[in-house]
Amino acid sequence: MKILIIIPAYNEAENIKNVVDNLANHYPQYDYIIVNDGSCDETKKICMDNHYKLLDCPVNLGLAGAVQTGFLYAYENGYDAALQFDGDGQHQPQYIEDMLPELREADIVVGSRFVTERKPKTLRMLGSNVIQFCIKMTTRERIADPTSGMRLFNRKMMGAFAYNMNYGPEPDTLSYLLRCGARVKEVQVEMKEREAGESYLNLRRSVEYMFRMCMSIIFISRFRKKVELT
Repeated sequence: MKILIIIPAYNEAENIKNVVDNLANHYPQYDYIIVNDGSCDETKKICMDNHYKLLDCPVNLGLAGAVQTGFLYAYENGYDAALQFDGDGQHQPQYIEDMLPELREADIVVGSRFVTERKPKTLRMLGSNVIQFCIKMTTRERIADPTSGMRLFNRKMMGAFAYNMNYGPEPDTLSYLLRCGARVKEVQVEMKEREAGESYLNLRRSVEYMFRMCMSIIFISRFRKKVELT
């Protein structure tokens, strides 16, 4: 299977070298592409100085635009599958081998922290539980870790994300695709804390994110036309 690891990166100068070197040194069998999402730090320079494989967005497109750029590249270059992989050092590439076999019977495989492990009782996980409940209520499917950013997509899903503007890599899109008949599986993984820098999700943004996702899953998705996933 020809797989591409898509690494969206916005201001990840402190992390990107460790992330890419870990991939390249220990898992050279996987192709990767960094999508520099209009970073205003040294992310692009570090990538160029180290001759990393890079797609450079001249402006900040946001996560959805950066990932879509990666999917388009993967689809146009004949890859069979694409993995969304964060540039902040939280995702661990050794779990890719556990995710790949599940793609035989799934369209999307989620690297989940909570297949066999229990969620900690934190405010952040409360938001995850609320989003999980909304997905369960609208699709009758249980996604234990709906906010995980480590997701593997088959070629059919890759094309859908590449050519549709409303397919952001977020829980509401996952919910919508489940309603359309997509097959989603989860594989237990472990994730590290961010190695350096700060997440854009502070408390206020986390609450806003949870509210936006829940509104989209429960209400907006009702008005989205179902598509045939062939």
